[in-house]
Amino acid sequence: AVVSTQSVLYGRADDSSSDEDDTSELLAELARIKRERANDRQKQEAEKATEAEKIRKETILSGNPLLKLGNGSGGEFAVKRRWDDDVVFKNCAKGLDEDAKNERFINDTLRSEFHKKFMNKYIQ
Repeated sequence: AVVSTQSVLYGRADDSSSDEDDTSELLAELARIKRERANDRQKQEAEKATEAEKIRKETILSGNPLLKLGNGSGGEFAVKRRWDDDVVFKNCAKGLDEDAKNERFINDTLRSEFHKKFMNKYIQ
């Protein structure tokens, strides 16, 4: 009867110590899981931050068309056309400035530029 009482007492003592061991193991496991989750969250936040920084840099670079030429990966840089580029009579007076520079005053009516142009236009 004494042995059975001791085994019962030791069993209870073993149960209480094993309960404490189980509790301490569970708390250690819980702390480990919390650390892992915190590390995972930090990694995810770091990845999000690097991704956001990458996206921000891409938007900055894509906003400047001059930087697209250096990459080679971007499309070809095209200069925007002016609003008056498609006008029909754009260069009508182009040669007049050059003729005005070449003209000089001659006090002879037969050798003047006007007389020469008139003769070329209407007589010949």
